[in-house]
Amino acid sequence: MKLFGTTRGGSRLAKNRAAYLAQSGEAAVAAPRRKNPFKPLAIVLSCMLLVEILYFVAIYSDNAFIAKWRNIYIQTAMETLSHKWLATAIIPPDIINEVMEQRREALAQQVGLSSNWTKEEDETDDEDTTPEEIITDVEVIPDVDPEEVAKENFYTLFYEVDQTSMETYLRDHPEALANGWDNLVINEAGMDDSGTSIQTIHGEQILAIDVPNQILLVRVSGSGYQGVLAVAKDPSRLSVYPSSQLGIAGETVGTIAQNNNGILSINGSGFIDPNGSGNGGTLAGYAMCDGTEYGYAHMGWGNKRIELHEDDLFYIKDAGDPVGEGTTDAVEFQPALIIDGEIVVDYTSIYTGLQPRACIGQSDKYEILMLIIEGRMPLRSVGTDVIECAEILKRHGCMQAMNLDGGTSAIMWYDGEYITKCSNQTTPQGRPVPTAFVYKTVS
Repeated sequence: MKLFGTTRGGSRLAKNRAAYLAQSGEAAVAAPRRKNPFKPLAIVLSCMLLVEILYFVAIYSDNAFIAKWRNIYIQTAMETLSHKWLATAIIPPDIINEVMEQRREALAQQVGLSSNWTKEEDETDDEDTTPEEIITDVEVIPDVDPEEVAKENFYTLFYEVDQTSMETYLRDHPEALANGWDNLVINEAGMDDSGTSIQTIHGEQILAIDVPNQILLVRVSGSGYQGVLAVAKDPSRLSVYPSSQLGIAGETVGTIAQNNNGILSINGSGFIDPNGSGNGGTLAGYAMCDGTEYGYAHMGWGNKRIELHEDDLFYIKDAGDPVGEGTTDAVEFQPALIIDGEIVVDYTSIYTGLQPRACIGQSDKYEILMLIIEGRMPLRSVGTDVIECAEILKRHGCMQAMNLDGGTSAIMWYDGEYITKCSNQTTPQGRPVPTAFVYKTVS
C-alpha cells in the first residue's frame, strides 16, 4: 500500500473530487503564471543593438548603393548652413571630411572651364546676287490668310509645343484665340491652377504660353521632385537687377521684377547668410546689373561666373578671371552645368544633394532657360541634384548653364504671382535676395 494517494484508490478520489467541484460550480483556480521581468529589457536591448548595427552599416559600409545615399545625405545637409547639424550630429567628422574632400575635387574639375561660342552668321549672302537675278526671281505671291501666317509663325517660335495637343486645347477653349495667334495668352501656371492639357514634344505639361512676351512655362518632374522651366525667347529682354536697398537689405524676386518692368523673374546672386539669418543685403561675390558693378570681391577658387554680353549670349568662366569685354550683366556661383553644349557635372562628383534648385542657361536658339526645382516638401517635392537639372536643360537644347543659389532662395515669379513654392512655407514669396534675373515685358 502506497501513501499520499498514489494508488488506484487515490487516483479515484482525485477524480471524484474534480467531478464534485465541477458539479458544485466551484472552479479550480490555476496558479498565476510568473512574468519574466527581464523580457522588456531584452526587447529594448535588441532594438538598440539593431539600430547600432544599422548605424554602423550606414556609416561605414562600402556597398555602392549605401555609400551613394550616405554621400547624398551628407551633401544635402552640408550644402545649407541651417541644416548642417543634421549631418554633424550623427556622422563622424572623418566621414564628413571625406565627402567634403570630394567636393573640393569636384570644384577643381570646374576650374578652367569656360564658354567659347558665337552666334551663327546668316547663311544668306546677298552680295552674290545681281539686280537682274533679283528681278527675274520675283514670284507672284498669292493672297494668304493673315491668321494662317500668324499660326505658322506661332509654331515656328514655339517649336516645343506639341501641335496635336495644342489644337485639341483650342477646340475646347476657343476663347483663347479671341485676339488672334499674335496675341494668344494662356496662363494656368498659378498655385491654384492645375496647368493645361497641352504638352511639349518631350511629353511635358505646358503651364502657360505668352506670345506677346515670347514666354513658355513648362512643368518638369521626376522621381521625388517637380518644378518649372521657363523658356524666354528674346534674350535682349533679360537683365540682372539689384535690390533697391542692396548693401542694407535684399528684396523678394517679385519686388525686384515689378520695380524693373519685369514679367518673369528668378533669384540671381547668393548672399552672406550668417547662421541662416541673413537679410539678402550683403552680396556674395561679384555682380553686374545692367552695366553697373556690385560687390567687393569675386567668389573664391572653384566658383564660376555667368556673364551676359552685348551680343545677348551667356558666357561662363572662372569667377577669378577678368570680367569679359562687353559684359552687361553677371552673377557668380557654382557649379557650371553645361558649357558649349556639354554637361560638365556627373555622378562621380559631389553635386548629388537633393535640394531646391535654381539654374539659368541659354539654348542653341539663344532662348533664355530659367529652371526652378522645388524642394524640402516630402509630400510635394523633395528636390533633386544638379545633374538632373543639367539633363532637363540639355533636353531643351541648352548650350550654357550654371547652378545658382538654391534652398529657400530658389523661386520663380511670373505676371504678378509666384508660380513655384518656396521650401519654407512661412515665406511663400521666398527670401529677400540681393539680385534677380528679370525678363522684361514687351513695351
